[in-house]
Amino acid sequence: MADTSSSEARCVAVIQSNYLPWRGYFDIMDDADLFILHDDLQYTKQDWRNRNRIKTPAGLEWLTVPVSHRATRQLIQETEIAAGDWPVRHRRKITEAYRAAPYFSEVFPLIEKALSAPSGLLSDLNAHLLRSIADFLGITTPIVWSRDYQSAGVRNEKLVSLLVSAGATRYISGPSARAYIDEALFEAAGIPVLFKEYSYAPYEQLWGPFAGEVSVIDLLFNMGPASRGLIKSRVPLPFGL
Repeated sequence: MADTSSSEARCVAVIQSNYLPWRGYFDIMDDADLFILHDDLQYTKQDWRNRNRIKTPAGLEWLTVPVSHRATRQLIQETEIAAGDWPVRHRRKITEAYRAAPYFSEVFPLIEKALSAPSGLLSDLNAHLLRSIADFLGITTPIVWSRDYQSAGVRNEKLVSLLVSAGATRYISGPSARAYIDEALFEAAGIPVLFKEYSYAPYEQLWGPFAGEVSVIDLLFNMGPASRGLIKSRVPLPFGL
């Protein structure tokens, strides 16, 4: 959890749900006092909402959840998972890639259970997996939905409105958001922006040279309980702001 300077400080992160995201996603979750899944936004194809990569003997491979995509505007939270045997295929691919990993027997059951849970919506599946992985990592940050808070406007205005509704005093964002965030708008609302810098230590992996931009499950299978420390960026957030 974040190191807050007062009992009233409330660091909030707002991110769209991802399928089995990388460790940086959980690093931000761990930094925040409240983690908001921003799934009342438009669903985008070929994105991280429904897919991620794992490391296999053949190199990096995608795990993709098939979804039903309409031609009209469709929110992430409305996106339905397409019928099929994809959970069986994902469990098989994960097993083939990580059965030789040191912590396979400890980690696989929680992934298998989450993939086996009935879910018709992509957002619900992602949230289930995120909570399961966060629990394994010992991250206690509450995970909530953006739709549970009032917000108005578009883009920066909508995000600021959401943060105000959630009682935020600081907003944690990934580094790529620097290109479109209007920091003055956030400052005017009394919510300074803390930009995360992703810098992570490598760890022992299977299958050749280290590859960092893979699903967090690669870390869990290979490092087990030590994963808790390895999700933390080597560049700390400037909480003193």
